[in-house]
Amino acid sequence: MLQKIYGYIRVSSQDQNEDRQLMAMQERNVPAGQIYIDKQSGKDFNRKKYQRMLKKLRAGDLVYILSIDRLGRNYEEIQQQWRRLTKEIGVDVCVIDMPLLDTRQGKDLMGTFIADLVLQILSFVAESERHNIHKRQAEGIAAARARGVKFGRPPKPLPDVFDNACRRWWMGKLSCAAAARECDMALTTFRYQAAKLREEYEELIRKAAENWDVLY
Repeated sequence: MLQKIYGYIRVSSQDQNEDRQLMAMQERNVPAGQIYIDKQSGKDFNRKKYQRMLKKLRAGDLVYILSIDRLGRNYEEIQQQWRRLTKEIGVDVCVIDMPLLDTRQGKDLMGTFIADLVLQILSFVAESERHNIHKRQAEGIAAARARGVKFGRPPKPLPDVFDNACRRWWMGKLSCAAAARECDMALTTFRYQAAKLREEYEELIRKAAENWDVLY
């Protein structure tokens, strides 16, 4: 059977624009009728279009997603969906903004190990950053309240596209100002949050390298 190519797009609400993800699919010649778009939060996987795509997939097909966080919003969910696609169904998956996460490449033992390691790190970072953001916000609010500061509305959470926008800025594919606009954030706020995210990435990679040295 010939390989079929699919694309999956998710934006977190009806207000977000899927054009950027759609353009990435079109650049890879994904047929319009095989692009599935969900407009809802990633807090669970009860997504109509995603479930509809799963029913169409057959072993050997190829699925494109723009970034790994399109598969879920926490470590366990991302890992579970990756296994479901690549192991249970047997399709290839290509994460467009992370070339190491392309199951068509490096199917030998070392290539598989590297892809699994990158997946572990990125999915862990996606969940950890959201957890740390909530934790820092709660601690900051508690400390301020202890000083007598009164609050109105709670701080605005980081948008779903924040991680991806940061990576594209770091890779030189997007200017800092454009990344901030994409996230609907002030430039100074975007730079501050991006610096904290980068520090966490670097720390996770450092720990992964230390574990590699211990094993080998």
